[in-house]
This record gives sequence, C-alpha cells and structure tokens, in this order.
Amino acid sequence: MAFHIRDPETDRIVRALAAKTGATLTDAVRKAAEEKLARVERNDEAVDLRPLRERIRDIQERVAAHGKTGLKADKAFFDWLSGDE
Repeated sequence: MAFHIRDPETDRIVRALAAKTGATLTDAVRKAAEEKLARVERNDEAVDLRPLRERIRDIQERVAAHGKTGLKADKAFFDWLSGDE
C-alpha cells in the first residue's frame, strides 16, 4: 500500500527525522505515528470535540462554583496581590 506525501514541508520534516535517526522514511513515519497514537490513547492530547460555546460554559460553571471572594478588584487589591502594598 503506497503512501505519498504531497506537502513539501511535511516531506522535509520526515526526511530530516529519518536522516537524524538513521531510519528509513517508512520507519520514520511509522515510529512518529505510533508515538503520536500512544499519546492520544493516553489522553495526553485528548481533543474535546464539543462546540467552543459548551466548553466555555463548563469553565464558567466551574469558576462560578467557587463563589465570590468578597474582595474588591481595585488598584489596592492588585497592589496587594503583586506584593506592592
């Protein structure tokens, strides 16, 4: 089964990887794909496919669950926060 890389930059990267590792082009592509697949399967790079609106809503709900601090976000507060009291 043939695999043809049409993108010049991708071709350059694969060739550079093969040259630096001493691998064939096929081995370089296979190893890179295997490593990427392993990372994805470990959820290190899990992609949240939900719409951005839903992801933002989840973040807003988590932040709101912490409640208000009662602190006023004025210059004095930011001076205190940065240690410039």
